[in-house]
Amino acid sequence: MESKTREPQYQICQEIRAEQGLTKLGLMANQTWHDDPKRLTFVLARYKFVAKMLSGRHRVLEVGCADAFASRIVRQEVEHLTVIDFDPVFIDDVRARMENRWSFEPLIHDILQGPVPGNFDAAYSMDVLEHIQPKDEDQFMTNVMASLQPQGVFIVGSPSLQSQHYASPPSKAGHVNCKEAPQLRDLMSRYFHNVFLFSMNDEVVHTGFYAMAHYLLAVGCSTKNEASR
Repeated sequence: MESKTREPQYQICQEIRAEQGLTKLGLMANQTWHDDPKRLTFVLARYKFVAKMLSGRHRVLEVGCADAFASRIVRQEVEHLTVIDFDPVFIDDVRARMENRWSFEPLIHDILQGPVPGNFDAAYSMDVLEHIQPKDEDQFMTNVMASLQPQGVFIVGSPSLQSQHYASPPSKAGHVNCKEAPQLRDLMSRYFHNVFLFSMNDEVVHTGFYAMAHYLLAVGCSTKNEASR
């Protein structure tokens, strides 16, 4: 192997490999890269949307991070990031791959069991709500709200109900609570004064026809107190 790249501006690639090695994919990202590489672009695009919506926030919480492979994109835009998952296997994987430059706080925590201490000014949850049983979704939302400041922001992303016709068998097995756009808006509106709904197809976020969206993103702003829900 040549020690110098032919174009000197690319020598930094060799230097980073020599100094800290090559970055490993997370457990879930690795499976995606193995089985359906293009899907990784969809996941990264969702996290970029979150990162730009929450840019400049001080304390941010990710609810249901899995391997947190894409969480670094959000960390790039916020001051402090805490990520939680109820599965120790994934949190162990996150901790094993942590890099000082993009460090964040991974915790084992089941959001259905209680809020996350930290007084966060924003939270987000990608591809989690569809795994929450309908009977538990209000507990899920209540505990997320209790983790937020009164003027907090919460972004939730989930496959649409319409998309499930095309979902793979493993996805369908875990998706017990996919919603149509009006249903997602109604859920979020019970907890926030302002809700903004977006469509997503592949890696493109837009404001198009919800029934043709494969994925839905809802942004809730300004939490409601319990008396006004």
